Amino acid sequence: MVSFDMLMRENFIRNLCNKYKFIEYGTIGKSLCGRDISCLKMGSQKEPVLFAAAFHGMEWLTSLLVLTFVENLCNFIYNNKFIKQLDVKSVLNKNGLIVVPCVNPDGVEISINGAKTAGEYADLIKKIMNYGSTNSWQANARGVDLNHNFNANWSALHQLEGESGITSPAPTRYGGLNPESEPETKALVNLCKNINFRHAIAFHSQGEEIYWNFGKKTPEKSKKMVESMAKLSGYKISSPEGLAVGGGFKDWFIQKFGRPGFTVEIGKGKNPLPMSDIKNIYKKLENMLFYCCFI
Repeated sequence: MVSFDMLMRENFIRNLCNKYKFIEYGTIGKSLCGRDISCLKMGSQKEPVLFAAAFHGMEWLTSLLVLTFVENLCNFIYNNKFIKQLDVKSVLNKNGLIVVPCVNPDGVEISINGAKTAGEYADLIKKIMNYGSTNSWQANARGVDLNHNFNANWSALHQLEGESGITSPAPTRYGGLNPESEPETKALVNLCKNINFRHAIAFHSQGEEIYWNFGKKTPEKSKKMVESMAKLSGYKISSPEGLAVGGGFKDWFIQKFGRPGFTVEIGKGKNPLPMSDIKNIYKKLENMLFYCCFI
């Protein structure tokens, strides 16, 4: 099966930056194995929106989704196109966008290309997976699920992990020994502390659902925003349960800043979703993605 691995992702980003000189390319840090965590910036950086994808290894299709959106957004700007009477270039000059296409580059490589891509952690991963396929790998190279590693009710989630028998590095749902223990988590946390994002969207797969609230600091406007997002996409508004509550980026963002944060579960089927799904997924989500940029 063709997969959107690091080489394809880097080529996609390189081609975008070569064609559209107004994209600012950078990195927000490095993964456990030393891979760059790339970042693309467009428009005003005063109060931009954040799109972050591929927190989980086998959810690599989310990277292709956000990069496809960036490509189409750039095309609108380059050709001075309008969306529902909105000048895209003018809007972005006021409301910018920052995209982190792959929060977990090690996990993506492990899922697609196997334990051998994890360097010094290869033997650990082989043992965890009982020397079998890594196709379903979600965590980073240390076996820590990044979406359980953010400091949002982390202790309660860690206790729940233990009660569920998840007490050591695993392909999924192990939150580590401490919150923000992983370099990938720290990189995204530092980005959010240094830039005043007006809202943030984390992309996962699958389920065609949108999660939007977390505790008392969820802002009132989040409800109206998620209702619009659901209407534009046809996705369902949902609330996570059990081991999906706490520890995630969306949860931390809301709790830390009191600003809207969302998790969008793209597509339907069995992870990893195939590349062939991207056309229909993107078509369903494009209007919602533009809305999230412009609101």
